[in-house]
Amino acid sequence: MATGRTHRPATRSRGIPEATVARLPLYLRALTALSERSVPTVSSEELAAAAGVNSAKLRKDFSYLGSYGTRGVGYDVEYLVYQISRELGLTQDWPVVIVGIGNLGAALANYGGFASRGFRVAALIDADPQLAGKPVAGIPVQHTDDLERIIQDNGVSIGVIATPAGAAQQVCDRLVAAGVTSILNFAPTVLTVPDGVDVRKVDLSIELQILAFHEQRKAGEESAATAAAAAVTASGTEAAADQGPDGDVPAVMPA
Repeated sequence: MATGRTHRPATRSRGIPEATVARLPLYLRALTALSERSVPTVSSEELAAAAGVNSAKLRKDFSYLGSYGTRGVGYDVEYLVYQISRELGLTQDWPVVIVGIGNLGAALANYGGFASRGFRVAALIDADPQLAGKPVAGIPVQHTDDLERIIQDNGVSIGVIATPAGAAQQVCDRLVAAGVTSILNFAPTVLTVPDGVDVRKVDLSIELQILAFHEQRKAGEESAATAAAAAVTASGTEAAADQGPDGDVPAVMPA
């Protein structure tokens, strides 16, 4: 079986925009769910709703793959699963190393979705000598002293960094020097890499902060709406108080 060392996904050579590439996993997830339910075909509207995009954008994305569906029938689910998997490079084996086996690294190692999506955890690596040899998710942890050898022996081109921020750049440099060309970074820091190396950053605290912003804005809008409603009510009360006993505005008495 081919490894990530010798093969790259076909998307770049075919000129598929990065925004489209970022949406392909969303389509694949929705299609996989349909496939598991033995759904044979799906319309662009149904698939777009399941993926959380609009149908016009979905049809444009699929046009880059050369897939246009059949009028009145829709898209063949199984064929699209294969086609998108091929474009993403998921029809081959991608050995991955995870560096940093703390709580987060251990959770990633135990994630069961890697194998079904074309990825194989080839090694777990940590700087703590007390972890060396201990199994996590059935894989013995290896020491960072052996990082370069592990990369070479397993033909690894994708590395996952789950270390503390202070150690992330050094680990990144060693991964790149050993031949890793794609990095998924969970460390709360920005990594500097040379041209030709792709980095995807996952920062849970930033995502939570963005959600906090939206919650604060919604709370502010609700407060403003409540204040506006109270002002309208107060205005109506004042207007009623200015009226006479029969509801008429009292005449202004001459000075």
